[in-house]
Order: sequence, then C-alpha cells, then structure tokens
Amino acid sequence: MPIFRSLLLILLVASLPGLLPAQPNTAYVLKPARVFDGENLHPGWWVVVQQDRITGAGPAGSVAVPPGATVVDLPGATLLPGLIEGHSHLFLHPYNETSWDDQVLRESRAERTARAVVHAEKTLRAGFTTVRDLGTEGAGYDDVGLKTAIAKGVIAGPRMLVATRALVATGSYAPKGFVPEMEVPQGAEEADGTDGLVRAVRNQIGKGADLIKVYADYRWGLNGDAQPTFSVEELKLIVETARSSGRPVVAHASTAEGMRRASLAGVQTVEHGDGGTPEVFRLMAKNGTALCPTIAAGDAVLQYRGWKKGVDPEPARIAEKKRSFRAALDAGVKVCFGGDVGVFAHGDNARELELMVEYGMKPPETLRAATSVNADVFGLGAKLGRIRPGLLADLVAVAGDPTKDIKAMRQVKLVMKDGVVYRQP
Repeated sequence: MPIFRSLLLILLVASLPGLLPAQPNTAYVLKPARVFDGENLHPGWWVVVQQDRITGAGPAGSVAVPPGATVVDLPGATLLPGLIEGHSHLFLHPYNETSWDDQVLRESRAERTARAVVHAEKTLRAGFTTVRDLGTEGAGYDDVGLKTAIAKGVIAGPRMLVATRALVATGSYAPKGFVPEMEVPQGAEEADGTDGLVRAVRNQIGKGADLIKVYADYRWGLNGDAQPTFSVEELKLIVETARSSGRPVVAHASTAEGMRRASLAGVQTVEHGDGGTPEVFRLMAKNGTALCPTIAAGDAVLQYRGWKKGVDPEPARIAEKKRSFRAALDAGVKVCFGGDVGVFAHGDNARELELMVEYGMKPPETLRAATSVNADVFGLGAKLGRIRPGLLADLVAVAGDPTKDIKAMRQVKLVMKDGVVYRQP
C-alpha cells in the first residue's frame, strides 16, 4: 500500500495543470512597485535572491546585484513574504461537496491522499508557502508522508507543520449516531488519563508530528452543545509531555471554559475561540496564548446551510463571532492568520484575510498576521515571515496594494519558495 500511494502521488502531480517544474536555484532581482516586508510597506524597494536565501532588500540601486541575475519586473505589484496558513486540513475538502462524516467513513485513504496532493499545489499557487496542518481527520499519519514528498521535491506544495491524528477525549468526537455496539473509526485519536495521554502524545511525536493538537472542548453536551473535554490537569500533562520534546500544543476551543483551561495549560494557540469573553481573552493575553480565529470556516458552513450572505439577516453565530473577535483585539491578544481551510476550498485561503478586515482588523494588521506574526508564534521567525537578508526566499507578489485593499491578495502574480519559482508573470 505505501508503494501504491507513492506511485499515485507521482502520477497525479505529473498531470496537474499549470504547475511549473522546480527550476534549479539561481539568482534573481525582483523589482516590484513596493515591498511589504512582513511589518512595514516600502515603496521602490528591490529584493535580491541567491540560491534559497534573500541576500538583499532595500531602495532601488542600493542593493548589490549578482552578475547574471535574472531580473523580474513586477510593475504595480506588491512583494510580500511567503504567506503562512495557520489552520489547514489538506486531507479535507469543502463540506458542501461531501460531508465531513462521509469523507471520514466513505472516502478511501488513497482518494484522500490524491485530493491532498491537489490541495497542496493549489495552496502554494495561492501564495501560501507554509501551512500548519492541524489534523488529518481520520487519515492517520498520511500528512507526514505528504510533508516528506513535498520536502523531497516529489510534488509541489507548501512546507508543512503537521499535527497527525490530534487528540480527543474518549466519547467526545465523531462520527456519531451509530448503535453502541458498532466500532466506528474516529476522526482523531481517543486518549484519557495519565498513561493514555502520555502514550498518545509520545506516539504521535514518534510518528512524525511537529505539534500536538488537542480538542479542549467539543459538541458532546446533553443537547449536542459544546462543552469542555479534558481537565486543566490533563491539558497541562499534554503540554508538558509535548514541550519536553520541543513541540508546542494547539487547542481546538470554542467555549469560554475550554479556552480558559487551554490557556492555563500553556497551549501555543487557541483555534476558533467563538465563545470567548473579555475575561478569557485578557487571560490569553496575559499568558501569551495566541488566537487563530478561523472566521472563514464558520462563514462558509452557514452559507452551506442556506444563509444568503448580503441578502439574509446576519445569523446570531456571525454576530457572536464578530463580538468575540473584537473582544480579542481589544484585550490585546496576538491574532494569528488561519481559516480552517478544507472546510472551504484550498487555494481560497485569502478569504480569511478579507473576513478579518470585515470583522475589524486593518489590512496591514492582517498581512502581519499571515507573515511575521505567524512566523514568530509558530517558532519560524528565524527563517520565515519577513523579507530580510539571510531569511529563506519565500516570496509572493500580488497586483496592487493589499495594505489599502486586501482583495489584492487574490491577484497573485509570482510565488517563490526556497528560491524556486512556482508561479510567474
């Protein structure tokens, strides 16, 4: 089966339309109208790339240009660091195509891997050169194989930080609704108690996890409402076990209590945070817990269920999300960029940027979230997230100025990862 999957990956990537082959690393001089360096905007800058690194960035004529460098003119464009997607599921596709349950129970692992290859290529071509992939949702450790294939150059895609199976409290997750005597495959790994949690965390690390994802709450209340799952002590044990290997823990949490427990336990980020209160967000800010708001996922799901955005009244869930997002900003919580892409289409990642602006952030703040902030929070700031000499040459150019109009992020003109061009004018 592993050999079959490898052959499938190779055959599939060979058939992908519009994919540029990876060129040998060379030298480039990129001449956009302006550069957003991950923090600030600089009109008239040039950027020099040699091999896989940025070697120069500054006003036109002030940077050293290596002999024989390829000049890439980008008139009217803005050059940014390669974007970092903070919450992705490359092994999922939009729920209006196939429900989550049916993806987990009815799609083969081979099919899901094939889809993930396509999703990875679409993500890269959209300008997202790095992703944090937060769980395969029933596809085991196949994200480790996908990450390896990308790193080896077998297929094109973003560099990946993978969470593998994710951790859930026994009885809390899904699929559900079957007779009690039927053993149904779960979308994450069930584990409980000291021995069980330590063993599960260590096993996922041993299988290749870059981080551990835990569900601090889920929809398992008496009426299907979201309620906390693990205790603070259990969450602290998960964090301590992962941290001893140098790995962070991220927590799915949409209730105020789940978020509170996760922040007290020392997780790196809280994912979703829909029901966050000012008090919880102040705690997160105090503890240095960042928020990955995943606005686009909730927006998409409500539209799948019939909400006609711009026509129908705003659903209560949207109003609540706007309030909680504003409360997070007011509390000074560090906000990451991550849309829970997979719930909606891969390659449409910029949808989250647009909604972050719609919900109250300024365009430059959202661009920082998708570049320097994500790089720093995810422990990648020494090599990614900014345009600075010595950092990896992950770059994306878009038409127009996204610091004024965030919709410009959809007009991708050039994508470079590790000094290799994957999309060009």
